Amino acid sequence: MTEPKRAQLHLPGLFEFYEFYRVFLPLYRAHREYFYDWCEIASIYGAPEGCIWGGGRVGCGKQDPRAVLALTQEYGLSARLTFSNSLLTEAHLSDPACNALCRLFSEPGGPQNGVIVHSDLLLDYPRFYFVSSTTKVLTGFPQLRKELEREAFRFVVPDFRLNRAFEQLRTLPQSLKDKTEFLCNECCWFGCKDRKACYEAVSRKTLGEDAPH
Repeated sequence: MTEPKRAQLHLPGLFEFYEFYRVFLPLYRAHREYFYDWCEIASIYGAPEGCIWGGGRVGCGKQDPRAVLALTQEYGLSARLTFSNSLLTEAHLSDPACNALCRLFSEPGGPQNGVIVHSDLLLDYPRFYFVSSTTKVLTGFPQLRKELEREAFRFVVPDFRLNRAFEQLRTLPQSLKDKTEFLCNECCWFGCKDRKACYEAVSRKTLGEDAPH
């Protein structure tokens, strides 16, 4: 019998919403009848407050990373570290806090964890799978296809303005369709021309640099 198709959801706030997930996940496990049976939680993503490798949004949450990791492992969920700062240089790679997070979340046990990246500088970390971040603002379909064809990435998140490019998306082979993840809760207006600059401003703020809002 063919397995039914399921939507896999990737939820935000790995550190920021820890207290919420600590209550929600037991409910989700014990009462699946409360939820649609055609969707499931595949991962929770985020970065803690003060994490300079973050950048898609300003990281929040000071929860102990060990407690965060233990929670995702208990419920069989992949944890994705959101290291999507678009302005990283090699000088930033020695940051002790970010490297400590990588060591912790790459330890064996539970599902494989991932890293959402903008910069290729972070692709050398072992034992993670990598997700190409929507902060790259891939609005052209040829750009998206080229990114999907890169073996370094297990998944790619295009700019939300390609979400409804149905005719072009149908041309992808199944192997590339399976790598495509969609940002479904975007609050930006469709014609926004400042999206890339906005991500860069957040990246500068995360790095502690002065940046326009």
